[in-house]
Amino acid sequence: MFTAHADAARTLSVCTPVHTPDLEDRPLEDRLPAWLPLSAVTDAARRLSGQIVRTPLLHAPTLDRDLWLKAEVFQATGAFKERGALNRLLRLTAPERAGGVVAMSAGNHAQGVALHAARLGVKATIVMPETAPRCKVERTAELGAEVVLHGATVGEAKGKALELAAERRLTFLHPYDDPDVIAGQGTVGLEILADRPDVDTVVVPVGGGGLLAGVAAAVKAQRPWVRVIGVRLARRGGPTLADGINVHALGKLPQAIVATLVDRVVEVEEVEIAAAMRALHRSFGVVAEGAGAAGVAAVLGGRLGRTGRTVAVLSGRNVDGDTLARTLAA
Repeated sequence: MFTAHADAARTLSVCTPVHTPDLEDRPLEDRLPAWLPLSAVTDAARRLSGQIVRTPLLHAPTLDRDLWLKAEVFQATGAFKERGALNRLLRLTAPERAGGVVAMSAGNHAQGVALHAARLGVKATIVMPETAPRCKVERTAELGAEVVLHGATVGEAKGKALELAAERRLTFLHPYDDPDVIAGQGTVGLEILADRPDVDTVVVPVGGGGLLAGVAAAVKAQRPWVRVIGVRLARRGGPTLADGINVHALGKLPQAIVATLVDRVVEVEEVEIAAAMRALHRSFGVVAEGAGAAGVAAVLGGRLGRTGRTVAVLSGRNVDGDTLARTLAA
């Protein structure tokens, strides 16, 4: 079963890291873009402290001997997205707060914006594709946001969101192509290094790239020798278990980070994602949505080769009951 990192920390002193830093392994802060210095991520961490869940790092030796899971499934909305959403909301000016915000999302960014906008007294409108999972649509509305269903894809929903932003004078909150959102997601990387400073490889699901970019910036600026690997959906655009990463292309801002700091991006198939969801549930009783299980899918599918001490980010748990039941029964 899972063991929390606190158990492993007692043996940390006798663990030998796979890589010993030398003179070439110096901090890469000078390779971060001006819009995302390490200080932007550490400032986001201070801003978010006490307002989001400080998620645990769980040891999963029955999946892989040296695999650890960053359990963002334990966030209040069930996904990492509320980190970036809240950081962006906290950076709004007073007039922007008063005017309200609009976002497009397949579901997890929607819930993060809805939850924290309501808590901060900011009116939120969320445009979701008509194909978004029912559970995510319902939960977003329950959290107090106005939900508008439009189009078959997140891209089509974006067009409607921008239209509403212009019509209603709302501030548009992009789910991944925004410096404050990326900095907020980068706090995942800070926590991984704090809990597992001897990590060799960090594996991150990637759709638009905000999480991967933030984690890569936070990790590489402090531990340049740590490998950061992104995991994409191999067949994007059609029906999938992994709606959260069913994005055709990285955002412009994340792409700049990924091209510079990410060691590798691999792809996983639908069957591998389903197998990872089953393995997580059957072995440990943990529910992960398809996108959330993508990193584990890459590990179990042998897509990464030898990675040493590995942390895979479990990015979300929001899958509707019917889909989960069919997947687990397969």
